[in-house]
Parts: sequence; C-alpha cells; structure tokens
Amino acid sequence: MTVGTAIAVLVGVLALATVIGLVLRQRTGRARTAATTTDAPRADDLAAAEDFGPAATLVQFSTPTCARCPATRRQLDAVADRHEDVRRIEVDLAERPELARRFDVMQTPTVLLLDADRTVRTRFGGPPRPAELAAALDTVLTAGSRESR
Repeated sequence: MTVGTAIAVLVGVLALATVIGLVLRQRTGRARTAATTTDAPRADDLAAAEDFGPAATLVQFSTPTCARCPATRRQLDAVADRHEDVRRIEVDLAERPELARRFDVMQTPTVLLLDADRTVRTRFGGPPRPAELAAALDTVLTAGSRESR
C-alpha cells in the first residue's frame, strides 16, 4: 500500500466515523412513538403497582456506570413533580439485565413513557429533550383525561 492510498483510507474512515457520530448525536434524546400497542412489551412487572403513576409513568433504564443518568433522573423527577398523576421509576439494568433485551435498550439512559394502562407510548434513547418529553407527556395525559370522561 502506498502512502497516498493509506492517507485516502484514513481520510475515508475518519469521514465515515464523523457521519456516524453526527447521525447518532441527532437521534439521541428524540422521542420515538411506540409502533403499535399490541407489539409493545408490557411494563407491569417493572415495579410494584403503587409505584406507577395513575395517569403516566416515566421509566428510566440506568446502569451504575452511566454518566448521564443522574442528570436524567433529576430532569424526570422535576417533570413528575409538576404533574400530580405522573411518577418516575428507575430500573438498574445491572440488577435486571433481561429487561435490556425485552425493552430493546441499547444505551443508558433509555426512558419509556407509559400511559395509565402501563403501555409504552414513547421512548427516548439518551436523555430526553425537554420539549419533546413535554409534548409526549402532554399527549398521554390529554388522551388519558379524554378516556376517563
């Protein structure tokens, strides 16, 4: 391999790594609506029944080595504190690793937004973006208030 070829390969690898990094960064913290409610795994066994919120629950999947999890915990606690019927549950994947496969957790933190029936409505890979979290939560709370009428 010539020096010119080696430099071209190096530049190509760096360009590819940059593109992949930018795509992953763009997707982190974005809300993704659950595809269908029949395909979504049930979240009933993540915690005790009284730990779930009457209207919505924010489930945070964490690990002990997660650097962004404490800030996400504070963010979700602040959101839950602003809404009377919303709770936050944290699941340590080091203690319950089978949940990573079941809920397709590829990074921590991963946050799931559950409705009153404990069905996954929205998921966030990485710390949720505040505006998207607020919009997703508003959608769940609005839908829940319409159903209770």
